[in-house]
Amino acid sequence: MFKLRRYLKDYKKQLIIGPAFKLFEAILELIVPLVMSDIIDSGIKSGSRSYVITHGIMMVSLSAIGLCSALICQASASVASQGFGTKLRNALFRHINTLSYAELDKLGTPTLITRMTSDVNQLQLAVAMLIRLVIRAPFLIVGAMIMAFAISPALSVIFMLAAMLIGLVLYTVMSKSVTFYKIIQKKLDRISLLARENLSGNRVIRAFCKQTENQSKFNAASDEYVETGISVGKLSALLDPLTYIIANTAIIFIVWFSGKAVYAGNLHQGQIIALVSYMTQILLTMIVFANLVVIFTKASASAARVNEVFELSPSVKEKNTETISVVKNSKTPKIEFDGVCFSYAGDEYDVKNISFKIMRGQRAGIIGGTGSGKSTVVNLMPRFYDCRQGRVMIDGIDVREYPLKQLRAQFGIVPQRAVLFSGTIASNMRWKNKNATDDEIISALKTAQAWEFVEKLPDGINSPVNQGGKNFSGGQRQRLTIARALIDKPEILILDDSSSALDYATDARLRQAISELDSAMNVIIVSQRVSSIKDCDVIIVLDNGEIIGSGTHEELLSTCDEYRAIYESQHHSEEVRS
Repeated sequence: MFKLRRYLKDYKKQLIIGPAFKLFEAILELIVPLVMSDIIDSGIKSGSRSYVITHGIMMVSLSAIGLCSALICQASASVASQGFGTKLRNALFRHINTLSYAELDKLGTPTLITRMTSDVNQLQLAVAMLIRLVIRAPFLIVGAMIMAFAISPALSVIFMLAAMLIGLVLYTVMSKSVTFYKIIQKKLDRISLLARENLSGNRVIRAFCKQTENQSKFNAASDEYVETGISVGKLSALLDPLTYIIANTAIIFIVWFSGKAVYAGNLHQGQIIALVSYMTQILLTMIVFANLVVIFTKASASAARVNEVFELSPSVKEKNTETISVVKNSKTPKIEFDGVCFSYAGDEYDVKNISFKIMRGQRAGIIGGTGSGKSTVVNLMPRFYDCRQGRVMIDGIDVREYPLKQLRAQFGIVPQRAVLFSGTIASNMRWKNKNATDDEIISALKTAQAWEFVEKLPDGINSPVNQGGKNFSGGQRQRLTIARALIDKPEILILDDSSSALDYATDARLRQAISELDSAMNVIIVSQRVSSIKDCDVIIVLDNGEIIGSGTHEELLSTCDEYRAIYESQHHSEEVRS
């Protein structure tokens, strides 16, 4: 938690004012038993009604002032804790956005969501308790023992023993419960994962009638979470009874020995009441302290999980952020792979020895079986990942030399999974170019073959888009994402299997429309359909992460067995022979 203190630097005033007023309230709380003792020993004993009333008013005034101090502390704690939580959450979100694909793949979406919500909320609560109670609780305990010592040094030994025993109980419970709270957060990650899968894939689940199986998996994860929670709950449940037993036993001893002291004339009745009050204060404060132990134990586990994210540095790093000078000409390949090898994890390469050149204005197709490395290759172009060996070059310059903004500004990317964001069609179209005009949006929609259904919508390009674009079909979402990539007229357009949901006629019209765009634009089409890439200037055939063929459609039919097999599986063999 200490590493996260930087997010409190803007709340130094609240960190000083809050505890100061809470400390002042604690001082007043320690004075009250002395006033009560004085009322009993001086006012009631002497029968002075005015003395009792005067000191009674004093007690009420002390309580009122203490209440005002507590409210000021509470306000300070609220401002600091809420501000801390907001800054931490924003910083965490910002840091996650700097991570490259490799780190995001490693952590996973469910755990990141849990860390940004549940873990940050737990830390926010810890900050509030830090301001409100961390100083007050120890001060009351120590102060009560000092006041007891001032009344009766002999009886103060009981206070010290009771406090030590309660402290031992707290330490034992705290040390054993930290591990449980870390496990609980991991169980919560598992529940988040299953819930997310069930909600995002509910149509598939229903189609395969897997509701019962998914319910069983979720129940099992929930049961594991409950079992761990019960275990730590049982451990935490020991705090209250043990502290009550120790404190109440101490009160019994105080009453017993102080009674003898009163009988011997060494103590007054009011002082006994004060001693019992101080012991009660210690008891109540220890209970609060026990709850603080639980809160800070949870917060410690949450802080470790949050710091784990902050400690992750992106594997894709910029060498510089200044725009570099690039000479673009027709003789230099627009895209070049030179002996590229890459692996997601481990020593075994997922793609290896990848070498090819795509000249300016050429259309390139990448084809291969599932898992052959097609998407991996195109993800290396805009440097979503860094290759382990070799070089990926754009306009003759290694992509690692480019500032990421300058590099990725050249690309228009349509990923395999069509992703739209809540808002309107127009707001989605303006993701790359926020100043795009309505005419530019309509032009891109027409090229992507999306205008045919958008113009029929009541609000046209201002029609709403639900979360994830769920109010559109799969083919419509794909066409909208293609239009979004075309808005800014990119130098390199990557279509990563982005027409899989389109019928053949629409796919053909889309390819024809794209071919009529700027002749200098490179189009990279990743597909499993031969019909989608057969008109490309160069076709790259991948198998098991390696290039096994490269050339035009006609050349590959005669030279590459794998390509011919794919073609024959999609067309009649008679067509091949003809």
